[in-house]
Amino acid sequence: MIRKLFSLLIVCAIAISVLAIDVKINLLTSVPVAKTAYFELTPGTSLRALAAKLQQQGLTTRPLYIVAYARLNGISTRLQAGEYSVEPGMSVLDLLRKMQNGEVRLYSFTIVEGWTFRQLLDALGKNEALQRTIDRNTDTGRIVMRALGRPDVHPEGQFLPDTYLFAKGTTDIEFLRRANSALQNRLQSEWEGRAPGLPLRTPYEALILASIIEKETAVTAERPLIAAVFVNRLNKRMRLQTDPTVIYGLGEGFDGNIRFRDLRQDTPYNTYTRAGLPPTPIALPGAEAIHAALHPQASPVLYFVSRGDGSHVFSADLATHEAAVDQYQRRAHVRSR
Repeated sequence: MIRKLFSLLIVCAIAISVLAIDVKINLLTSVPVAKTAYFELTPGTSLRALAAKLQQQGLTTRPLYIVAYARLNGISTRLQAGEYSVEPGMSVLDLLRKMQNGEVRLYSFTIVEGWTFRQLLDALGKNEALQRTIDRNTDTGRIVMRALGRPDVHPEGQFLPDTYLFAKGTTDIEFLRRANSALQNRLQSEWEGRAPGLPLRTPYEALILASIIEKETAVTAERPLIAAVFVNRLNKRMRLQTDPTVIYGLGEGFDGNIRFRDLRQDTPYNTYTRAGLPPTPIALPGAEAIHAALHPQASPVLYFVSRGDGSHVFSADLATHEAAVDQYQRRAHVRSR
């Protein structure tokens, strides 16, 4: 009897050893993927359903081992939903650890400097990794800002251009909340360190000016001089006379070609017909434009004209400016004819 019991114990020990080896092999062996693949754990998925899905996708042949391992190690309730990358050389155990730590796959989205709020919404709506919750209508801007807890703020200019990383399933509102928070932090930081003597009463006025600077030039080195022009004009109570504000005021009526009659058409944004800053930003200004608005170059310049290559000629008096216009605009127009 003792011999039989001893033999049975030996058989059981061998069986347990074989099972342990099999478990170890299945959990630690590299998954059969030749290139990066992706596995999504949806919210509410049970442990057994997770194991079955791993089997369906060819990542394991022993789903019960996964269930047993997760329960024995107390991680069955700590696996976080999300999309996970499965790299060549990874094991199922590596993937479970990723899920436990929430190391989800991250997507990127870039808000481009100079975009309008409308263009931002268009781009967000085309991003398949974001969960769409915003319906486009005439009240969209108010709805968005209300959701962000700032119902009295116009949405234009309120989202900092940058590249943001996010997990799949992030809502468009959650994404916009991050970009809005980044904008507020940047603007406040720049405002606190602003140059003295600026004709700007609030951070919001600085944001409006930054948006004009953003639309006037894409040349980084020019932004402090562009800022100087507008700051000097504001200090002298001269009208800003900047085309991008006129274009913004025309809205969808702008056909891509600004005409003299457009400059005379009065809107709240027409800085040819109205003094001071427009009522809201006209675009999403980047960090450099915000910095320039609050740290303009010390210069007497009051005018600038495009060279036609993206850069500008700056002048401190009207006569010099007119000469630059003749050289770079009027004569160029004649030559083009």
